[in-house]
Amino acid sequence: DIPIALGGPYVLPELGFPYEALEGNFVGSQTMHLHHDKHHAGYVSKLNKAMAQGNVDAPKDVKELVSHIRDLPPEIQTTVRNNGGGHFNHVLFWQWLRPGELRQPAQGLGAQIVSDFGSVEAFKSSFEKAGAGRFGSGWTWLIFGSDHKLHVCSTANQDNPVMDVDIGDCHGAPLLALDVWEHAYYLDYQNLRLKYMKAFWDVANWEVAEELYDKAKANPPSPVHSGAFHQCGFLQAIAVVGTSLAATMF
Repeated sequence: DIPIALGGPYVLPELGFPYEALEGNFVGSQTMHLHHDKHHAGYVSKLNKAMAQGNVDAPKDVKELVSHIRDLPPEIQTTVRNNGGGHFNHVLFWQWLRPGELRQPAQGLGAQIVSDFGSVEAFKSSFEKAGAGRFGSGWTWLIFGSDHKLHVCSTANQDNPVMDVDIGDCHGAPLLALDVWEHAYYLDYQNLRLKYMKAFWDVANWEVAEELYDKAKANPPSPVHSGAFHQCGFLQAIAVVGTSLAATMF
């Protein structure tokens, strides 16, 4: 894919498929245009501005950036957490939505889903419950943990499992995720988030999830303990909440 430059070290990737490709099965072209061209582009633009403001030598891979947030200048940590997280999440999200041939998990990932959850349907139910139960905005994830097991979890805002900040028990290697911010589905489903989540299974790209699973098994994530986070992690969380509340007021 040819990336779209936005005047900085990070770029907005092409969607990778026609905007109308998921029409009638998941979400329509209007949602896809707004989500990709406005929301994702906004995260990239704000992230690039933060990099310039902090005079940071930005790593090429945004995953490297958001997995070392605590190493950044304090004045840009919240911006990078929100917008670097948003960029990382959406780079993967478009791949997870890219129309593919495989409609169910297969091979190694499918076998471990059955082993760890009991069945594919039990996994889907757990995934839907985590997303539907997320108050406000966030994501629901399938991750490969440091214990070499699969887990379903949910994060707030644009937090994700690779971050080095306190996000609860959702640290690990992302294999599959769904954006449950309202901008991802409201034009198509209004307030029916669970209906949107169930429609996701009609378009989820299990080939990409399988590739990520193979990589995670070959290079498992390291354990992350919440007690190891500095006090600034707590203050960071307060700042993120404050930023989210302020955004709803204007």
